[in-house]
Amino acid sequence: MRSIAVINQKGGVGKTTTAVNLSAALADQGKRVCVLDLDPQAHASLHLGVTATGQSPTIYDVLCGSATMADARIDVHSNLSVVPSNIDLAAAEMELAGEVGRELILRDALDADNEPFDYLILDCPPSLGVLTINALVAVEEVFLPLQPHFLALHGLSKLLKTVEVVSKRLNNRLRLSGVILCMYDSTTRLAAEVSSDVEAFFNGDGASKGFHRTAKFFDSRIRRNIRLAEAPSFGKSIFEYAPDSNGAADYRSLAEEVLAQRTQDSGKTAVAEAA
Repeated sequence: MRSIAVINQKGGVGKTTTAVNLSAALADQGKRVCVLDLDPQAHASLHLGVTATGQSPTIYDVLCGSATMADARIDVHSNLSVVPSNIDLAAAEMELAGEVGRELILRDALDADNEPFDYLILDCPPSLGVLTINALVAVEEVFLPLQPHFLALHGLSKLLKTVEVVSKRLNNRLRLSGVILCMYDSTTRLAAEVSSDVEAFFNGDGASKGFHRTAKFFDSRIRRNIRLAEAPSFGKSIFEYAPDSNGAADYRSLAEEVLAQRTQDSGKTAVAEAA
């Protein structure tokens, strides 16, 4: 199983849109996918048509130990499930602050879950608090969605440093494996310049010695598309809401790259073992 945290401490860069629609695209390819909503705003849950009202367990109950992943998980479509969130999760930051080993709670809950998914995709809150640290400890990969604007890049070094510290101290399996450009407008010079700078950083000498040296700067660009903005209000992924839109085409393309990425990694491992 590939476990991927989709993170960025800046809001409005396409994080939840990417987590949901990439998951839906992978599910359409026949992969069993579970979305874990770790944001108290519960946007990923709403995007998938799930409104947690307190009548059934959520990820908050899982983190507090009163429910299991299986108790909270909801099947939303063929091959696609979600462990929903609601505003109660906002209290988890304070409630878990005094817990011993609070960074490991989510990892332990996932280890106790035996459901055989191909992909586990975590939609993280736009912060670097306890919930995000739990996500980073629990997964093996990080996907970083970026908007090609200067302000969207502000704080990137702090985010990468946080992920690197978790990788060194709490989860030596963790790596930044994908960088995704969202809200891309090919008609602007700024988008091209920022894209070039980011690609040079992750593919050049600056990344050669860092934990993110294996990061793939995905070729797929998620273009600005009004259908992507409209889909959450209908509780649908882009493939249900507007399957012929540019947004759907872009996330299909991204899913193909993600699937190919695992094939390439497997090939490199096989070559290394043969050597």
